[in-house]
Amino acid sequence: MAFAPRGPEASFFQVLDQHRASLLAALRKGGGEPAGGGTRLATSSEVLAAIENVIQDIITSLARNEAPAFTIDNRSSWENIKFEDSVGLHMVSHCTTRKIKSDSPKSVKTFALILKILSMIYKLVQSNTYATKRDIYYTNSQLFGNQTVVDNIINDISCMLKVPRRSLHILSTSKGLIAGDLRYIEEDGTKVNCACATAVAVPSNIQGIQNLITDAKFLLIVEKDATFQRLLDDSFCTKMSPCIMVTGKGVPDLNTRLLVKKLWDTFHIPIFTLVDADPHGIEIMCIYKYGSMAMSFEAHNLTVPAIRWLGLLPSDIKRLNIPKGTLIPLTKQDQMKLDSVLKRPYITCQPFWRKEMEIMADSKMKAEIQALTFLSSDYLSRVYLPNKLKFGGWI
Repeated sequence: MAFAPRGPEASFFQVLDQHRASLLAALRKGGGEPAGGGTRLATSSEVLAAIENVIQDIITSLARNEAPAFTIDNRSSWENIKFEDSVGLHMVSHCTTRKIKSDSPKSVKTFALILKILSMIYKLVQSNTYATKRDIYYTNSQLFGNQTVVDNIINDISCMLKVPRRSLHILSTSKGLIAGDLRYIEEDGTKVNCACATAVAVPSNIQGIQNLITDAKFLLIVEKDATFQRLLDDSFCTKMSPCIMVTGKGVPDLNTRLLVKKLWDTFHIPIFTLVDADPHGIEIMCIYKYGSMAMSFEAHNLTVPAIRWLGLLPSDIKRLNIPKGTLIPLTKQDQMKLDSVLKRPYITCQPFWRKEMEIMADSKMKAEIQALTFLSSDYLSRVYLPNKLKFGGWI
């Protein structure tokens, strides 16, 4: 006989269940999603062939006494980015490109580094071994200069070869955490149960996890680690059982985004974000939901447009009478970020989001989630989130 649920009564989840039913109906109406969600992974032979083609082009250029160059899609221009509500931000099929030339003083080092990392990827794929981005950097830290250089080149290679980054056999070191009603088996056979008092690190090889099992009614993405840990301390996952919590500890890394996407593709449960009522928090939420310009070439593997904004809403500040002394004035950088987000293509289909951002712009104030502790120390886990989840307080 199964144990009685430790969370709320079944009636508590009525609005959540209705929301899930509407999400599923929208999926059916839209013809569903590709199996496994997003673009399929490239096979090892396809990756090796793609790299060989690039090298062949270099040899051909040299044979013609021409300076070889890499042609890479320009990921830093909004002109090359298309928005679709069902996918998020993704690159247009015929976008402008940039050349990384071997005979230009400005780009010759980048050209050489791309070649260097291409050769490393070729060996990894050929031997069916994996390395982290950090491993790549430390093979010659003096040559690369810093980790960001390696990260950008790997993204450029992925974009150039039209291959998902995971197919390059390069993994990211995960910084995200997960807790709650979720069990799975990692690629090496390790059984993981996330229903522990402490959180579990997001796996570094999301494609390798299998046998995912959950009864969760919802997934809550928490922007900040401090808030995530506070909710754990307050036994939020137990009180709201069954549910799952995830944090990317700020701007999410690739693995945290891949995990959220995998959970959506596998279970189609409602997903909510809990972020600060500030431009930075809103942008982080947009990355989970609609993606980013930098990773737009892999949008189909990363975005979850079904995500909803649960809190902290700028309108909550006035509604809950949060003391003005706990609010923080928007800086000039905050205002520029807010203006930038308001101009993005996805805001046109989110009138309620726009209204919330306009409330923030008019008040010229922002608030952290911690501001709720001024109402009571456990207000977030005891009152705010349960009420939002029970009565559908998301947008």
